[in-house]
Amino acid sequence: MSVIESVHEAHGATFGKRDDRTVVEHFGRPERTHRAVRNGVGLLEMAYGVIVVEGEDRLEYVDNVVSNRVPNEDGQGCYALVLDPQGGIETDLYIYNAGERLLLFTPPTNADPLAEEWAEKVFIQDVEISVATDEYAVFGIHGPKATEKVASVLTGAGSPDERYSFVRGSMGDEGVTVIRTDALTGEESYEVICAAADADGVYDTLLNHGINAAPFGYQTWDTLTLEAGSPLFGTELEGTVPNVLGLRNALDFEKGCYVGQEVVSRVENRGQPSRRLVGLRLESDGDSKDRTIPESGAAVFDGDASVGEVTRAGESPLLEQRVALAVVDYSLESDALTVRVDGEEVPATCSELPFYEGSDQSDRLPAYL
Repeated sequence: MSVIESVHEAHGATFGKRDDRTVVEHFGRPERTHRAVRNGVGLLEMAYGVIVVEGEDRLEYVDNVVSNRVPNEDGQGCYALVLDPQGGIETDLYIYNAGERLLLFTPPTNADPLAEEWAEKVFIQDVEISVATDEYAVFGIHGPKATEKVASVLTGAGSPDERYSFVRGSMGDEGVTVIRTDALTGEESYEVICAAADADGVYDTLLNHGINAAPFGYQTWDTLTLEAGSPLFGTELEGTVPNVLGLRNALDFEKGCYVGQEVVSRVENRGQPSRRLVGLRLESDGDSKDRTIPESGAAVFDGDASVGEVTRAGESPLLEQRVALAVVDYSLESDALTVRVDGEEVPATCSELPFYEGSDQSDRLPAYL
């Protein structure tokens, strides 16, 4: 559930369920809020599961499981994946070195099963694994004025410059940790972490002090990340081999063996995966009936040949056009495609990602050899 649900209610929030967690969908007029984030700065309560890993062998243990190198310095982090033996993504996660412990942020429902699975595999190593989801609140700050916003309310430290790095300070009377994130919205982005008991005060500071911030919900998050070309766990990542998505920021090709590494390395050594992630712009004649959004899994065609499927789609508030992310055959050369929408073939054009250039570039933009 939301850590500050009553606060959101007071601001007129409409709630929904994402990954079995109650989140804010919107505060009314999500398209207008979308533009407010793109033009200034927005505030979102993020939904994560949190795992804490402690003990002398914590770095070695986690590093042996995930796809990226776990940083050994306090104040540093990384983005990584846990894969199955076939190379498919079981979960993605952010890993932060907080000195005597590692903090891992996962999709909400993945924290408990992942912690349980890891705990069962600890034998002689000095490792303690626990779930601490209810102990923390996380707020996202996104927009071209995000750095200015953080600087206006953070005391005791400067805004972190390097992605996945963090600093400790305070906002008002509450202690916080501020992370420079991977810019999934295509804008300057930070996350502010605090104790759940301090969430009301931190949210009030972020919303009402310093420069103005527009509160937004996950409907706006969806359109912002879509315009930015960021693949997400609930739509693109789960079950997919990371090479297909070009998730090179989550892979260290020089580190030791981890589950699924053989598949990832084999695809890498081949020079290209069999499929890739692309952007699609759907054409429209302006008729309201011609604005139906393709569903996840909608077929993509090159002539009569099926060449892929849509992973997610939406109406871009800034482009005023339907756009989609799709996984298609890597060898596809045609830019003129069609997407099946409500049983009809809608013309679509392959597009460079991101669809929209913001103040920063998503670290998950597809990158291929």
